[in-house]
Amino acid sequence: MHKIDLKKYEIRTDMAIDLAEKNKETFNPETMEENGVKTSWLTLDDNNPIGKKAGTYLTIEFDDVTDDDAKKNVSNIFSRELSKMLGLVGFNHAVKTLVVGLGNERSTPDALGPLVSNKIIVTKHFFDMKVNVDEKFSNVSAIYPGVTGTTGIETSDLITGIVKETKPDLVIVVDALASSSISRVNRSVQVSNTGIYPGSGIGNRRKEISKDTLGVPVVAIGVPTVVDAAVIVCDTINYMSKNYAYNKMVKDKKSSKLITKPINYLNKEVTASKEDKKTLLGLVGTLSEEELINLTYEVLTPIGYNLMVTPKEVDFMMEKLSDVISYGINHCLHNI
Repeated sequence: MHKIDLKKYEIRTDMAIDLAEKNKETFNPETMEENGVKTSWLTLDDNNPIGKKAGTYLTIEFDDVTDDDAKKNVSNIFSRELSKMLGLVGFNHAVKTLVVGLGNERSTPDALGPLVSNKIIVTKHFFDMKVNVDEKFSNVSAIYPGVTGTTGIETSDLITGIVKETKPDLVIVVDALASSSISRVNRSVQVSNTGIYPGSGIGNRRKEISKDTLGVPVVAIGVPTVVDAAVIVCDTINYMSKNYAYNKMVKDKKSSKLITKPINYLNKEVTASKEDKKTLLGLVGTLSEEELINLTYEVLTPIGYNLMVTPKEVDFMMEKLSDVISYGINHCLHNI
């Protein structure tokens, strides 16, 4: 039988929670759910087995930010949790902050950083001019440096130069991320105090932007906007198994005959057994989740079909998500 070399293929994700879920025996994030929004705090040390940089990771997950009430709810929770993260790196009202919007404004799934940067309330120029600034405002500047492909300059080098010249006490970077879970695309925010490697989620890893390289604390904020095609295939296979198990469970129930619209079986307490998976999918159904996703990578990657995929409504979502993130940053940095 053909043996799969699993070492050649790895799941591309920037989300610590994705990797932690695959190592549930090792990690137990501190989680809380409030008004349909789930927050998870995860602390990693230098010897963590998932390969993420040591530090604190916050993940906020939600179903929707497209209507005003939902967006306001998520914005308030994000602002509160971001304030906690900023507290961990020593933020106070006297701190000078530089907000950096990473990404390419010409590519919609990668435009989150520039969109957020444009919505930040900047005040540094007032402080520099010795203008009498209202005490509720702190010293904030914002930039979006573009990407190496359009500037020809390494993004981290640009930011390093700006930090040396303007001397902020804190840098907040905002970027689009990649996830290994369909359910988190455009429906989650990750915040960490570890910095960031721009482009790492899509296999184009650039120089690190962190306290180690800039000399000041760096808080990274990101939203997963893309996912590998291989992940979609694997999630679909898993959904097929759960759908099969759900239909098998309810097929003889009289109440199920009265249902006239599709049921979201993912919200039901049902798990597909190994026998169910094998019956439905044959040999593929006997594979573990890790084996399944690595097999899919091996099939799609050599032929160039492991595309990075984003939802069709991504332009609309970027506007809403940039509102959420800019709201949180503005309210944390300024007393407004």
